[in-house]
Amino acid sequence: MRDVRVAYSLEQCWHRVPGGTAVSAVEVARELLHRDDVTLVPFAGRHKGPPNIALNLESSLATLPFGRPLLYESWLRFGWPKVESVCSDIDLVHGTTIIPPATSLPLTVTIHDLAFLRYPEFFTKRGNRIFRKSLEILKQRHCIIMCSSDATMQDCIEVGFKKSDLRLVPLGVHVDSPTDVDVARVRATYDLPDTFVLFVGTMEPRKNLSRLIEAMNRMPERLPLVIAGVEGWGDVPVIPHDMPVSFLGSVHQHNLAALYKAATVLAYPSVWEGFGLPILEAMAQGTAVVTSRGTSTEEVAGGAAVLVDPLDLSSIAAGIREALLRVDELSAAGRERVQKMTWQDTAQLTVDVYREVIERSKSTNTDHL
Repeated sequence: MRDVRVAYSLEQCWHRVPGGTAVSAVEVARELLHRDDVTLVPFAGRHKGPPNIALNLESSLATLPFGRPLLYESWLRFGWPKVESVCSDIDLVHGTTIIPPATSLPLTVTIHDLAFLRYPEFFTKRGNRIFRKSLEILKQRHCIIMCSSDATMQDCIEVGFKKSDLRLVPLGVHVDSPTDVDVARVRATYDLPDTFVLFVGTMEPRKNLSRLIEAMNRMPERLPLVIAGVEGWGDVPVIPHDMPVSFLGSVHQHNLAALYKAATVLAYPSVWEGFGLPILEAMAQGTAVVTSRGTSTEEVAGGAAVLVDPLDLSSIAAGIREALLRVDELSAAGRERVQKMTWQDTAQLTVDVYREVIERSKSTNTDHL
C-alpha cells in the first residue's frame, strides 16, 4: 500500500497564544514525518514573522496567500483559498483545529473541545462566532472527526454529530526526564523555592486561576504558587499582597520538563478542557497532580491524580493538601499512567483515521457512479 499524502494545517502555531492545539499538532507532525507510510505536507498562511511555537519539522511549509484572521474568515465565508492550490498531489486534508480548511478533497478535522458552547463567556465574541460557524460546516461535510478525549466525543454527539463520524485519538507526552543538573539550572534561573505548587497554562477565565489563587490564599500553610504561562484574555487574577506567588511568563520548552520535575504539586483545576496536556507533562516528571473531576481532565488523569470540584475553593485547597500527603504514591501512579499515553500512539491512531478517510472517499465515489 502506497504512502498517504496529507496536507496538514499548522496555522494555529502563529496564534498569539498557540496553546495545546498547536503543541499537539506539532508533536503529531514530528511523529508522522518519521513514518514511511505517510507523506506530510504541512501548510499555513503567509506571516511576516516566525511561529510562536518552535516547529523543527525538517519539512518545508506550504504557504497560502495570507494568514489569520483573514484566512479563517475567508475559509468559512467563501471556501477559499483551497489547500490544494498550494499542496500538490494530496490524498486528504487534516485540519488540526476545529476550523476546517477550505478544500474539495477528503477532509478530517481534530476537535479538542466544545468549551465555547458550555461557557461562551470564556471566549471572545469573534471566537464564539468562528467556532460556531466551523461546527455548522463540519456537520454539513460529514467528515470523520478526531476527538482528543471521550468527553469531547460525547459533547460532539450532543450537538448533533453522528457517533459513526467520531474517532477517539488521545494526545500523548514525552517521558524523557531532565537531569538533576537541568533541574538545578531551572531552580536557579527562576529562583524557585524548595517546595511549591505549580500552575501551567494560559491565563484565561476557563483555566480557573483566580479560584486557585483564592483557595491557596485561604490555606494556613502559605504554600508558594508558581505560575507558568502567557496572559490570554479576561480579568487578570488579583494577588493578595502577602501571598507568595511568582509569575514566570512563557517558559521555553527546554526548561518546561525540569520545571515540572522541580515542582511538588501541579494544580490544574480547570473549569473545562478538551484534554489537559499539563496533567500528563507533570506526571511524566513524577510530579503529583491535582485536577478537576467531571471533565476530560479526570479522564486524562486516569486515576493517578487527586480530583477536586473546580468551583469549590475548599475542595481545591483540600485536594492540594491531600496531594502533599500522597506525593510518592501519586508520583508512581502518574509515571505508570504516562507509559500508556505516547505521541507515537497518537500518530498511529491518526494514520488509522487517514486510511479510513481515504476508504470512505473511495466508497462514496463508487456509490455516485
